[in-house]
Amino acid sequence: MPTGSDDALAELKRALKALVVEELDLRDRAAEDIDDDAPLFGEGLGLDSLDALQLVMAIEERFGVRIPEGDGARVAFASISALASFVHTHSETEA
Repeated sequence: MPTGSDDALAELKRALKALVVEELDLRDRAAEDIDDDAPLFGEGLGLDSLDALQLVMAIEERFGVRIPEGDGARVAFASISALASFVHTHSETEA
């Protein structure tokens, strides 16, 4: 049975997917078609460093979390699941 935290993470994943599609104007992709665990960069969703900058700004503004630079950002942006976990954890501790 899903817990409240599981429900919150699932909703956060949906919101992040919608944000990715909206912010990066991915007209050929539906948010629900993005795999939670697929890499966001390279072979996965195919994002690049400019996309990352745009997403960082949008996520920081919308969710009120600070995305770290360097390796911390690479870990957070590994996938939608990783990003949702990062935002969920940091929005609770920084709120």
